[in-house]
Amino acid sequence: MKFSTNLRRGLTIFAAALMAALLASCAISPGNVPPPKLLVFLVIDGLPQRQMTAYREQFAPDGFARFLNQGSWFANANYGHAFTVTAAGHAVMLTGAPPSRTGIIANEWRNPDTGVPVYNTEDTSATYIGHKTNAFDGTSPKNLKVETVGDVLRAASPQSKVIAISGKDRGAILPAGKTGTAYMYMAASGGFASSTYYMAQHPAWVNAYNVARPADRFFKTEWKALLPEAAYAASLPDNQPWFGPAGGKLPMMLGAAADDAPGPAFYNAVMRSPFGDALTFDFARAAIAGEQLGQRGVPDILSISLSSHDYINHAFSAESRLSHDHLLQLDRQLERFFADLDRTIGKGNYVAVLTADHGFMPAPEVTAAQGSASGRLNSTQLLGRVNAGLEKRFGEGNWAVGFSGLSLLLDKKLIALKKADPALIAQEAKTLLLAEPATAAAYTRAELMGAAPANAPLFSALRHSWHPDVSGDVQYALKPNWMFGSATNVATHGSPYAYDTQVPLLVYGPAWYKPGRVDVPVDMTSVAPTLAKLLGVVRPNGAQSGVLPIAVP
Repeated sequence: MKFSTNLRRGLTIFAAALMAALLASCAISPGNVPPPKLLVFLVIDGLPQRQMTAYREQFAPDGFARFLNQGSWFANANYGHAFTVTAAGHAVMLTGAPPSRTGIIANEWRNPDTGVPVYNTEDTSATYIGHKTNAFDGTSPKNLKVETVGDVLRAASPQSKVIAISGKDRGAILPAGKTGTAYMYMAASGGFASSTYYMAQHPAWVNAYNVARPADRFFKTEWKALLPEAAYAASLPDNQPWFGPAGGKLPMMLGAAADDAPGPAFYNAVMRSPFGDALTFDFARAAIAGEQLGQRGVPDILSISLSSHDYINHAFSAESRLSHDHLLQLDRQLERFFADLDRTIGKGNYVAVLTADHGFMPAPEVTAAQGSASGRLNSTQLLGRVNAGLEKRFGEGNWAVGFSGLSLLLDKKLIALKKADPALIAQEAKTLLLAEPATAAAYTRAELMGAAPANAPLFSALRHSWHPDVSGDVQYALKPNWMFGSATNVATHGSPYAYDTQVPLLVYGPAWYKPGRVDVPVDMTSVAPTLAKLLGVVRPNGAQSGVLPIAVP
């Protein structure tokens, strides 16, 4: 009996290996050519499409211009979900699934049953390697409910590697999927680290990178404007009054004047400058060399999420000179990175994709000056008004616990204690939200789980951002040019409007795709199925769209 069981197990393993080998041998990419040796997936956090086109004439010859002049690029690529934030976007890109399938509805949310805060990539069973792990730090993809292109690739080709790097934990962990490896920037030390979800200890190349303390070279270095002052005429001048008490002006020194040596404050500030991108690219170069990516006879994936642009746009807005200059600095860094890829991997051996996880709304002060209704909303005061209205109808108590993602969360314990009807309370909460001057739309859980109501503005986008197991009880959206106030953000994102949903989508790989501009509207959920086809593997299990309308040779 034991022999028979072992024999069956051996045959099963042999059959699985044979199937994987057959899949790998039959993998055919677009144009009937083998898959690329390396797929380089580049994400610029918080880059709206309007910035990519506005500054095109100032780009270097072979940075963004390589995509725009030699690649395929989509002029009307949009996310279909309403809460356009970093974690949600990073979960969409390589899964092909909206938040309603990935379960990653926001950067953080509340457990709908208990009200306890949840961080999108938190996992208390895993810790950072060599670094302190705080509450709500991102350490694993436990909360991601679907597979990525990398997961599918590694199932078909276990020798393939999927490495994801980012200045933010969520920017690395979510693209890496369940079976890749994520490395994130550590603001405490200026290095990069993985977590124990992926490995017990870092490989030698990671230790060598961190021991060299690469961030320290930027201590007391100035971020200077790349071009003469006149080149930024289309952008807002520095030190706008609504930047806040710290202001914002170039040149900008990295490291406080009183500091004698680099410390956590400096390492944190580095990621909010062009030097943060430089560190991320340098770590990516180290990963290519250390893991021999694209150089081992099997296709690999390298995901690089560049976080600095998002931080800069939050602090100064996408309309600022600082944001304008940062994109030009990033363009020159991309040109240098392309040159390194050409040398190490070979120009005809890799495909590069560049996109963003979300766009960015203009600061309310900018749109107000243009004559548009705009403003900042106090979320605490809004919650108080909703609870006051609910108390008036249903009796004493804080019936609404708070906001969770893009939804209002009701207190289920209080509802049960008072034997109230949750559907009636949700309907009243919706009515109260819609009475607010800044609210554009709101829908209850019952509506989101049913057919689309008649004359339902923004319903599809709001439903794509809502997950029944994760989200709250009333999903809502603010009107255009309105945002919740923040002590640190002069501008933000997270709406279903074009300034937040429309992002660049650029593809370079002449052996696989013909160059040219595509004006047909496309949804970002089409990216993952397209890349799965490129790699000759099945589409991820949560993907909901077809492939991009991209021409092949």
